[in-house]
Formats: sequence, C-alpha cells, structure tokens
Amino acid sequence: MREYLLTLCVTVAVTYLLTGPVRKFAIASGAMPEIRARDVHREPTPRLGGIAMFGGLCAGLLVADHLENLNGVFELSNEPRALLSGAALIWIVGVLDDKFEIDALIKLGAQMIAAGVMVMQGLTILFIPIPGVGTVSLTQWQGNLLTVALVVITINAVNFVDGLDGLAAGMVGIAAAAFFMYAYRIWYGYGIEAAAPATLFAAILLGMCVGFLPHNMHPARIFMGDSGSMLIGLVLAASAISITGQVDPDALALFAGGERNATHAMLPVFIPLLLPLTIIAIPMTDLILAIVRRTWKGQSPFAADRGHLHHRLLEIGHSHSRAVLIMYFWSALISFGTVAYSVHSTSMWIVLGIVALSAVGLLLLLLPRFTPRAPRWAERLVPPRYRHAERAAEAAARAATGEEPVRTPVAAGVSGVNGATAVGPRSRFPDRRKAGSAS
Repeated sequence: MREYLLTLCVTVAVTYLLTGPVRKFAIASGAMPEIRARDVHREPTPRLGGIAMFGGLCAGLLVADHLENLNGVFELSNEPRALLSGAALIWIVGVLDDKFEIDALIKLGAQMIAAGVMVMQGLTILFIPIPGVGTVSLTQWQGNLLTVALVVITINAVNFVDGLDGLAAGMVGIAAAAFFMYAYRIWYGYGIEAAAPATLFAAILLGMCVGFLPHNMHPARIFMGDSGSMLIGLVLAASAISITGQVDPDALALFAGGERNATHAMLPVFIPLLLPLTIIAIPMTDLILAIVRRTWKGQSPFAADRGHLHHRLLEIGHSHSRAVLIMYFWSALISFGTVAYSVHSTSMWIVLGIVALSAVGLLLLLLPRFTPRAPRWAERLVPPRYRHAERAAEAAARAATGEEPVRTPVAAGVSGVNGATAVGPRSRFPDRRKAGSAS
C-alpha cells in the first residue's frame, strides 16, 4: 500500500505542477476556442489540460516500474506497455482535436485504433464468468470486439459528461478510488496477482484526476479538453478490462470457503462487466439519453446540444457548484455502493443505506423547487435570494422595464481569460448566444 500511495502522490504532484505551464502554452498557441451556445462558461478558457494529465500518467508508470513490489507488474505482464501505447495514441488525437477541431467520426476511428493497439499487446478480455453457468471462454474475435466496444463506450461516456468545471475529473476520480479499493482487495486480500495491473492503473488514474482538479474547479482556469477526457476514459476502461476476464473466479473459492461463499463475497467478479458499467453509470446514462434525444430529433448522435444531465440541473435552478456536487454524490453512491455490496452482498444494512442515501440524493435534486423563504424578521440574516421583499422588487422591476436580469460586467482591464495570469485579448463575442454554433 505504501508503494501505491507513493505512486499516487507522484502522479498528483506531476499533474498539478505541469498544469500551470501547460495552461500558458495553450494560451500562447491559441488553443482557446470561442464560447459556443451550449457552453456554460462565460469567458474563453484554454484547453489542452490533457497534456499535464498524460505527463502524470507517464510519471506514475515510471515510478511504479522502479519500486520493488510494483516492478513485478511490468515484468510479468505487458499490460502497462499496452496501456501506455493506447493512451499515447488517443492523447495525440485529443491534442489535435483541442487545437484544430477534428471531425467526430475521425475521433471515433482513433478510439477504435487505440483500443486495437491495446488488444494487440495483450490487454483484452479472455473469458466471462457468469453465475450459474461458469466461466465462458471467448474466441479471439469475440474478446477483441468486446474489448474495443468497452473502450469506445467508456471514452465517449466520460467525454459526454465533461460539461461543467471539475465534473469529469471529479467523477472519474471517484470511480477510480472505488475501483482501486475493489481491485486492491482482490489482489492483496485474496492473493490473486492478476489483479495487480488493474490496481496500479486505478491508483494512477486517481492521481491524474486529483492533480488536475485544483486548476479545473469552478471557475476553471483550464479545461482538460478531449486530450484529457478521452485519456482518462481510456485508462478507466483499461483498468476494467485488465481485471475483467483475467481473474479466474474459481480461485476465489479457495479463499472464500467454497463456490457459494465466493459468489456472495465477490459478486461483481461473477458479473465482470457490471462493475465497470455501474462505476460510469451516470456518464453512461447521459450518453444513452443524448443518443436517443438527438436521434428522435433527426440529428446526428454526435451533434452537441444543451440537453445533458448537468445542463438540466442548471435549468432546474442549481448553481454551477451545486450541480457538480450533486453529480459527485450520485457517482460516489453508485461506485462505492457497488463495492460495498460486493464485500457484503448478504447484508441488508448496505441495501438500506444505499436506499436512504438515494432518497437524500433525490431531495437534493428537487431542492430548487422547494426554496425556503425566511420570515420578514429574519430577512436581514439570510442571503437575498431567500428574502420576500427583495425578490418581489426585482421581479416587479424586470416586468416593468421588460428587461432580462442584469449580469455583473467584467471589470475593465481584466483579461478575457479565466485566471489572474491570463494573457490575450477579450473575446469578440462576450454573449454566448451570438457566439459559435448550436453544435
């Protein structure tokens, strides 16, 4: 565990320290597109944060390769090299897209090629253990197709949810933390060495997200861009693939006291595709809803819009920060709830706890519909939005003049880029309704 923590800390430090110089490079190179109609930020913000995240990935793998207990992962398995090869390819494509806006179909092809590169080097699903049936061996083509599909779906699910400051990095970081606990328990708790690569990948992915988050929280000073979202999506998929079909569930019976006990103790291992899908359940739901919504309207599934889950939270009345925290809450509930259920699948308390927390989450979702109003004697003690008189006066003034709510203008002399050290002229399109296109 100490070596995993050291790898995690190095990844965090390298990613955090690289993000500042990368931000200045992105501004100087012009990787700072105009605000589009579907964007929620108000000022041009540099992209290319994926460069720093890729540096953290390389640093984490390099440190792990020189640690005594983790060095065996590189000697006994080719999966770290497969991950680095696929990550480098998808990262290059993402950097080009952040700068030159590559077509969606070209990116999809690049994602499939990156998955194919990992498959060629041995990072693939070999068999699927199914409860009541046993271990179902896959042919080479079946395993390859399933691996490519899982990689592409995970990458696009993470890319779809990357719409608010800190949202994608935080949700994937939560998923990586849950996956690390799951994989570490299989590797260390049950002595199954095949889970060691997945444990390492999850620790590095967590470090990449934690190191980038301080620069990406609202108001974000830099975006990860497609170079970052596709990268962390691929690493998350590689972690799932590394442990899916690689860990023989029959070996768990030797440590859990029989097949029946092993089934209850490590239920997600018997449904190997379930855990990765539950960890990215919210991005996956957003992806499916987006495809259905756009297809129903006669649009391309790759056409961008403002109908994502985080956009709907803003429309309901949540603030930017509260919307992100709500998405964090649901991601943590699903991810850690699945891991907890895999440890004690027969415990009713875990199920009741998940149900209770789900009720709390639903209450948080509907909170703007039930905004409390303070009594008149306490109005001076609460924020203005809870005061009857001030809200009524503002509404009456807007109705009388027919004007929209006035937004506080940016002070003169402040750069048009988020952050105190930004350079460059202010956007020619300060109103996002006039900038960009709906796509």
